[in-house]
Amino acid sequence: MSGEKNEHKVIVFGSLNMDLSVECSEYPRRGQTVLGRGFVTTPGGKGGNQAVACARMGADTFMVGKVGADTFGQQLLVSLTNHGVSVGNVSLTNWAATGTALVVRSGDDNRIVVDPGANQRIRYEEVRSAIHGLGQDRNIFLTQLECDFDVTMDALRCANRNYLYTILNAAPAHRLPHDVYQTLDLLCVNESECELLSGIRPVDDASCAMALGRFADLGVRHTVITLGSRGSVTTERGQLVRVSAHEIQAVDTTGAGDAYLGELAAHLAFGGSIVDGMRYATAAAALCCTKVGAQDAMPTWDQVEKFAAAHRVRS
Repeated sequence: MSGEKNEHKVIVFGSLNMDLSVECSEYPRRGQTVLGRGFVTTPGGKGGNQAVACARMGADTFMVGKVGADTFGQQLLVSLTNHGVSVGNVSLTNWAATGTALVVRSGDDNRIVVDPGANQRIRYEEVRSAIHGLGQDRNIFLTQLECDFDVTMDALRCANRNYLYTILNAAPAHRLPHDVYQTLDLLCVNESECELLSGIRPVDDASCAMALGRFADLGVRHTVITLGSRGSVTTERGQLVRVSAHEIQAVDTTGAGDAYLGELAAHLAFGGSIVDGMRYATAAAALCCTKVGAQDAMPTWDQVEKFAAAHRVRS
């Protein structure tokens, strides 16, 4: 995509965390200590990860967020800049430390504890100013639920009023105000998020179709449900479309979902379709899993394109 005309900016409002990650053979039981290995400190946070993933696809990407006035905060800004993300709308605070995430990896699984820190300090006025400054008709506005919830809901309403294409990655799972569904051009949820929001567990094609229909009834214009090793689903012209996952040897799955969202948002920024974006997003997620960390594991568009061509996704 980096060689194509970029028609729209991608504005990412979300969390910026420093990830402290370690691997172990098995998770410790209550009161148990186990030996780990492979400790790494890597830039992360869903917002930052998705912004980097967008920029690595060649999209003109702008980050909106907040970090602490500390070493981790400076490192996160440097990482975003090095990956091509504009950070003019990332502010500093002296009242909270930069967000951190403790990641424990075991096999192809991970468990994460997040201290949001400065992410919870951003004010709606800051996000609104960024939307008014960067927003043009049908630019992409991508957000998640790791920052202040009320600020995020107000930001989606503002982006919708200003005719941006709104994408919500409803993670971590949280019930949404009814009116917010009607502001969403694209909702992306995994299995547990889908069940919380729709009341339907997407275990097969029939239940996936029911859940997608439920979100449509709520006012969402398009929905994608990611299903881990079972791929992802959406509807196109009233028909269920499933994109299968790639079989890979996973090293670290921490940033896989963010790689998926970042590629999908970038694909839409370049004028592509949701279904084609899902196919390339699946390749991006697979490639991300082959490296340790989040932002540094995000693939480039050339890597995604070659991988997708060599491992054609069944749909």
